[in-house]
Amino acid sequence: MTDNPQGPTTGLTPHLQIGDARASEAIDFYIKAFGATEQARMVAEDGKRLMHAHLHVNGASLMLHDEFPEYVGPADQDSGPPRGQTLHLQVDDADAWYARAVAAGATATMPPDDMFWGDRYGQLVDPYGFRWSIGSPLNKG
Repeated sequence: MTDNPQGPTTGLTPHLQIGDARASEAIDFYIKAFGATEQARMVAEDGKRLMHAHLHVNGASLMLHDEFPEYVGPADQDSGPPRGQTLHLQVDDADAWYARAVAAGATATMPPDDMFWGDRYGQLVDPYGFRWSIGSPLNKG
């Protein structure tokens, strides 16, 4: 994928909703934890919440925004942490990426280990409740 400031023209881009008006804080975390680069940030009319942010993480796009409860119905509101999904990063060194994320504030849930499918693989949870898996090939040659 080539680096396009407007974002990808194909593919799938995760778009995360961050609760408690912490999207700006989340951007800082993703920069520290995963080496993200910020591509765009748009503040809402209230001057406080982010209505859109676009990051690049390891060559892929990640979008996020603050929560806007005034625009969602009761079925969309959930008081618990995000669940049912995992964001996966395929990287060159799973141990180094994992350690950097934990140092930045992620919670270690499954330290990297050698897996039967041929990856060094681990999982962690970021400060906003999102689960991330990090993997790198065991056979790099």
